[in-house]
Amino acid sequence: MRIGDLREVNRHDPDGERPGEGPRLRGEGRAPRPSGRDGYTISEVAAHTGLTAHTLRWYERIGLMPHVDRTHTGQRRFTNRDLDWLDLVGKLRLTGMPVADMVRYAELVREGEHTFAEREELLTTHRANVRERIAELQSTLQVLDYKIDIYADARRASERFDPV
Repeated sequence: MRIGDLREVNRHDPDGERPGEGPRLRGEGRAPRPSGRDGYTISEVAAHTGLTAHTLRWYERIGLMPHVDRTHTGQRRFTNRDLDWLDLVGKLRLTGMPVADMVRYAELVREGEHTFAEREELLTTHRANVRERIAELQSTLQVLDYKIDIYADARRASERFDPV
């Protein structure tokens, strides 16, 4: 199967994914869909996702996006499923997942159910990395809190002795 042929596979996996789509992600902080229809232009998707048209084309070219349908004039038309997939990709990007791993995940989704174990392993490994990064950030936050407390205490002490 070619990288762009994601829509030819029509099986569901336990995550609610269909190959090339990703799970349906509904959540906080998400802008509403451009108009609720199923056939968005690249500029509408760019506005909705915050990605540039160039990035969307690149995602498609490297196999991170499924094949995007086109009009008879060759203009891309993204579906609600494409937007759901981009939501997942955005979340994976926020966690710091390397693009190569995201592309590998997309390939595994396209390959079908026999890749469940490999998908689980990829995501489990990445989750461990995310948890490690969160622990590092929490430690760094403790240092910041400590320094802020020192400065706040020093400022309050100086205000007590400064009658201005």
